[in-house]
Amino acid sequence: MRIALNSSEPAPIESLRDIYTFVGGMPAFERIVDAFYRRVEADVLLRPMYPSDLVEARRHLALFLAQYFGGPEEYSAERGHPRLRLRHQPFKIGLAERNAWLANMLAALDEAEVHPAAKALMTAYFEDTSLFLMNSEENK
Repeated sequence: MRIALNSSEPAPIESLRDIYTFVGGMPAFERIVDAFYRRVEADVLLRPMYPSDLVEARRHLALFLAQYFGGPEEYSAERGHPRLRLRHQPFKIGLAERNAWLANMLAALDEAEVHPAAKALMTAYFEDTSLFLMNSEENK
């Protein structure tokens, strides 16, 4: 199943902000996040960095990604500015953690069958942002 608005080919993506509509809105982001967190639950490196109950973490990530990629601004309305560096500062994020997070997210995009055009743009964002969030020299 390819995520799209309908059975016809979706309109081209002109910016990251077009992805939300291109992939089918919030249901697509919920599928991506569900696939991602299934992997996190089994990841021995990443799982300790997350709360025992992942319900709110799932919801926050889905809202953040939807907003970043052009959806409604519910994340900011509820939680304020994303402040990604500040929110991730309490966790040691070295190269191993970054690579594990990225691998899980890219596998989630594959599982959710995100259209290749959207996947390419999302992958570039995740690669850049995961590097930006590194805060530990370990494993560099």
